[in-house]
Order: sequence, then C-alpha cells, then structure tokens
Amino acid sequence: MKGMTLKEMALACDGKLYCHKALEDREVSSITIDSRKVEENGLFIAIKGERSDGHDYIDSCFEKGALCVISEKELDNPKGAYIKVESSLKALKDLASLYRGNLTNLKVVGITGSVGKTSTKETIYSVLSTKYNTLKTLGNFNNEIGLPLTVFRITDDTEIAVLEMGISDFNEMTRLAKIARPDIAVITNIGYCHLENLKDRDGVLKAKTEVFDYIKDGGKAILNGDDDKLATVEEVKGTKPIFFGKDKSNDIYADEIESLGLDGTRFKMHNLKTSDNVSDITVVVPVPGSHMVLNCLAAAAVACEFGLSSKEIIEGIANLKTIAGRNNIIKTEDLTVIDDCYNANPVSMKASIDVVNMAITRKVAILGDMFELGEDEKELHYGVGEYIKDKDIDIVITIGDLAKNIYDGIGTDSSTKAYYFKNKDEFNKEITNILKKGDSILVKASHGMHFETIVEDLKTFKF
Repeated sequence: MKGMTLKEMALACDGKLYCHKALEDREVSSITIDSRKVEENGLFIAIKGERSDGHDYIDSCFEKGALCVISEKELDNPKGAYIKVESSLKALKDLASLYRGNLTNLKVVGITGSVGKTSTKETIYSVLSTKYNTLKTLGNFNNEIGLPLTVFRITDDTEIAVLEMGISDFNEMTRLAKIARPDIAVITNIGYCHLENLKDRDGVLKAKTEVFDYIKDGGKAILNGDDDKLATVEEVKGTKPIFFGKDKSNDIYADEIESLGLDGTRFKMHNLKTSDNVSDITVVVPVPGSHMVLNCLAAAAVACEFGLSSKEIIEGIANLKTIAGRNNIIKTEDLTVIDDCYNANPVSMKASIDVVNMAITRKVAILGDMFELGEDEKELHYGVGEYIKDKDIDIVITIGDLAKNIYDGIGTDSSTKAYYFKNKDEFNKEITNILKKGDSILVKASHGMHFETIVEDLKTFKF
C-alpha cells in the first residue's frame, strides 16, 4: 500500500512502534480489522467490540504472516512488529486519512443525504465505470469504520472512488470528510432522519453540509435543487453548486418522464455538458421509481465533470443493477417482491409506496417500524398511512409497535385493506389468508426490524 510504512503509520496515529529498525520502512500489503482476512505482510488493527476483542487474535494474525498489528495493549513477547496506540478506532481513521493523502492521482466522489445515498452511489458508479476504473462503497460500509475500510480497498489502479457517507449526529460528517477529501460532493436531499440527534431538517442540513469544508480545491458540490433546504446553498468554497432536479430552474433537469412500471422509467435530460457536446439525451433507467430520475441526474452531473460522453452516460444508466434490500425486484413463479427492507424513513417509505403503486397486478405493501425519528415518530408514521390513502394500494400489512400508527393513518374509510400485526410471527400465521398468487409485494422497514427474513420467506412462498 502506497506510503504505508510502519514508521509513517505510527506517526499518523500517534502510536509507539515496536519493531526491528530494518522493518520501519516496510510497507504493509493490506489493512483489516478482521483477523480472518489477514494477508501476508498485512496490518491487523485490533479493535474491542461488543462481542469479541481483536486483541485475542493477535498471535494468530502473526502466524498468518501479518507484518504488523495495532494494539491498545502492550504486548508481552510479540511475534512481530506492533504499534501501541490509545485508541484503535482512532488509529483506523488516522491511517485511512494517511492512505487517502498518499493517493495523489485518485479522484473521489462523496455522497450523502437523508434518502437515496446507496441508489445514487450505485448509479454514479455504473455510469463512471463505462470509462474509468472505479471503486465503490460496498453494502453499508458508510460510517466511521466502514469508510476507512473502503478506503483501504483502493489500489494504485483505481481512478475514481465513489464513497457513501452516512451520519446520525453532528461532527460525524466532519470526521468522515476528513478521510474522504472528495473532489465532488453529492447531496441527495434533506429529509426526516436521525431526528433524535439532529432535531429537525435544519439540523440535518447543517450536519450533512459539514462535507463542504473538506472538498478539495477546485472541487464541486452537486445538489438536489428540488430540495427546499439544499436550494438555499448559494456557494461552496467560492463556487456556485451544480443543481439537478425535475424543475427547469436547475442547471440539469429532466422532463418527458414516462413510467415503464416495474421495468423502470424513460425520460429526457437537459443542459448536460458532455465531452461530445450533446446537451440533451433520452435515457432509460431499468429500476422503478420516480426517485431514480434524480439519481440519474446526479450521476449525469458527476459524469460531465469527469468528461464522459453522452453515449457513456446512456450506457451506464441502462446497465444499472439493483442490490439486495435497496429497491431490488425479485420475481418468483408466484410473486413479484420489491425488496427495500434495508432501511426506512418517511420520505423513502413514501417513495417505495409509489414504486409498488406502479404494478399492474394486485399491490401489497408490508411495512414495519421506522426508527430514529425523534419525538414526532408516531405522527410521522401516521403521515405515511395518510399518504397511502390516496394511492391504489390493495393491501397494506403493518408490523411493529410504531407501524400501528401507519395502520391508524390509513383508517377504515379507505379502499385499501389494512392489517396490523404486533410482530412477524403473528403475520406469518395469517400470510396464506392475505396474499394471492401474482401479487406485487413491497417489503420495507428500518434495518432493525430484520424484514430480510420476510423477503427470504416470500422468495420460496408457494400457494
């Protein structure tokens, strides 16, 4: 790993290096916090977690060929080099910042926002990959542990890294952005999430826009101009942001939007600055949901900054693939399942309702609790129920204490048939009496509800 010598790493994390003098200028081959993934000449960072303590696996890491380990404890008769630190978690971030700084030719796109971070990341990655060797955040590796681990996956061959950054409190973005140092910062929207800490949307805006302080010189902010909070941003590091959205007032906008049902959306983009000087293009995104229009606009704006052609943008959007838990459509012999159960808040919940509402079959939504909504959590759940009343959803199944408020919001005067169950076990007892062959079913809740088990059951469900 470029510049990651034992001596430089010890300096970066304020640690004390214990090793033979001849090893000080040796570079490690990899960095991990998982003892099972230690490589020859790699670095293992021992972190004490809730379930296990990485320090217990230090000897086995040396046996696997680790060049060095980072430890919060002094080691008696260590089998190799080690760096003693006060905090292994801090060292993890310090080393990621060091490594990012060594990657002088790397370009970084940092993505944050209340809703749509992952789907926007996937879209940007799909587009940029048509021209560049691109790396992206995997899964939910978007926090103060996940982001450093993602940075460590970058190689000398990587030209652009697309990094997702998720936060739940003030100053978290500052710590993440110090590591990422993005050339381009994309913010998808400012919604109702993590309100227990951030209090309101103004707090969310303040926390998310901490990223602006760490955009590299000459970099750009690309923002959703349809979002009333983001639209108030006038300048970032002396430069006007690039705004995208459906409204024609944005720098890049979309119209002629045509739903293709669960097969996606066709629409036209305007005002692009492509390398082949084509400003208006028609694209088809194969993932359903009107929110995907905004994701594609953000990706096109980023692509233009990196000199992509209109053909490359069209191709990248057309090749977009979904991932588990994120608006992923699964078709079985009996059902169509929309797996969107990784996370949820009121904005994303309503967007997913809109997606299942596009189905031409009977429409079913299985909805669970949304967490971290603060003191207004009951009202926000109730509002989702009210939103459903104006849709053509046939069946809504609500599961969980908070989800009872979604059920109440739908009420008894709606054409939607609503059910409430306290837990998944209660629902499973009635599932055969509610679902029908051919149903299109949305599954959505906060990650802590573990609705992925419902998705797995539906994949093999037979009538």
